[in-house]
Amino acid sequence: MFSERPPLRQRGVTMVELILFIVIVGIAVGGILTVMNISTRGSVDPLRRKQALIIAEGLLEEVELARFSYCDPADPDAGDAATVKSSADCKTTPEKWGQLSPEPTDAASGRPFDNVNDYVSAPQTWTAAFDDAGGVLVDANGVALGVSGYTARLTIAPASLNGIGSDTDTAADTDVLRITVQVSYDGGSVTLDGYRTRYAPNHL
Repeated sequence: MFSERPPLRQRGVTMVELILFIVIVGIAVGGILTVMNISTRGSVDPLRRKQALIIAEGLLEEVELARFSYCDPADPDAGDAATVKSSADCKTTPEKWGQLSPEPTDAASGRPFDNVNDYVSAPQTWTAAFDDAGGVLVDANGVALGVSGYTARLTIAPASLNGIGSDTDTAADTDVLRITVQVSYDGGSVTLDGYRTRYAPNHL
């Protein structure tokens, strides 16, 4: 007597399951490749931003280290604290915005200037104060920084800190200045602010 064998079950995947698998894997691979592409493309940005930050810090420090005196060092009374209480007390050469006559111009490169407000010709005005005559970004000694794709500009404005100084007084002998340096690169920028107070107005 012959017994009837149960039918063999087919093994494998159906066409629908195979198509769904391919679609799911394709979406996952596409997402991974997109993330990798974005991270690879943006991996240079932190380096460029860090370099821009270093440039901005150096330029800001240069300006902050300049004198902030009432008189130009060429003035005979520039260092006389007993006589000079404001720029009006200078004998011949009060410090003004920029290097206006009779103030003598600084070195041929223009930098480093002997006073903070010599870096700009007017307050609250963006100036390419760190470029040489050819428009190249240079250091305080006039040597090209050797970095491509970076530009820098500067603005200086009167400011008020805890009741000292005035942010509406645009005279050059205000007591507080806000110094802003902006370095731009690849469509982005880094902006740093610093303050300078007139803590030693006759120090030369």
